[in-house]
Amino acid sequence: GVVMHVRKVVVPVAGWGTRSLPATKNLPKEMLPVFRKPAVQYIVEEAIQADLSDVVFVNHQNKTIIEDHFDYNLALESVLERTDKQELLKQVREVAEMVNIISVRQKHQLGLGHAVLCAREVVKQEPFAAIVGDDLMFSSMPGIQQLIEVAQAENMAVVGVVPVSRDKVSSYGVIDAEEIGPHMYRVKDLQEKPDPERAASNLAIVGRYILTPDIFDHLEELNTPDRRDELQLTEGLRAMARKDRLLAVKLQGMRFDIGNWVDYLTANIYFGLQDEEVRDDLVQRLQELLPCPE
Repeated sequence: GVVMHVRKVVVPVAGWGTRSLPATKNLPKEMLPVFRKPAVQYIVEEAIQADLSDVVFVNHQNKTIIEDHFDYNLALESVLERTDKQELLKQVREVAEMVNIISVRQKHQLGLGHAVLCAREVVKQEPFAAIVGDDLMFSSMPGIQQLIEVAQAENMAVVGVVPVSRDKVSSYGVIDAEEIGPHMYRVKDLQEKPDPERAASNLAIVGRYILTPDIFDHLEELNTPDRRDELQLTEGLRAMARKDRLLAVKLQGMRFDIGNWVDYLTANIYFGLQDEEVRDDLVQRLQELLPCPE
């Protein structure tokens, strides 16, 4: 048959980032800097490494700052040009030249499933990737690429999962699945934020998906006019799992949940330690802060 070709990535950025307040009072959590770049830039770079050419931001009206980041800033560029800061000029321009950005409005905050549904008109009948901006992943093969390879080989939708400790499962969607190969699972069902005692597994979905267009039909069926609560992507995925059309892949690599302050701070330090200009001073300052082992 035809090999699945994934070109677009949907990036929902319309959430309020309440876990990160007050930092996110006027700044979307996706724009929180992780060392030298806003978090969302790492997501876009991951997409580019996986050859995804169109980034579809699902946004709301107060958050144009995200699109602005991936556009030219002519005033800034002219200052950098005038002061002959060529390297910085190159960096700020590169961001604008990265990918084709498409912006879609989510007019009501009705959850992740609803955000994905908002992208329907742009995605149409193609398989597509979705990456949620909370989880930054770093590995030799980009997280989303790990999923694309399996989706293409099996011609099926795929969710990315990582093992989390039992006491943390209630913060995630988890899969009920059987292992069918190394790091690969056939998903029978999903649970949204289960009690630790009742969780089918400790394999948590971490905001990386390859989805087929039938997800839109499943979400549409759930999206009744009288809905006041959130439309969960998990519910749409369950319908696919019940038809035996959903796989999960255990993602390899490091993960930072930027909505969690410990992970967010660790990510900043991690990138600082990778940077030769900063590393030695940073190590020294951290050693001053940390008490000596007796």
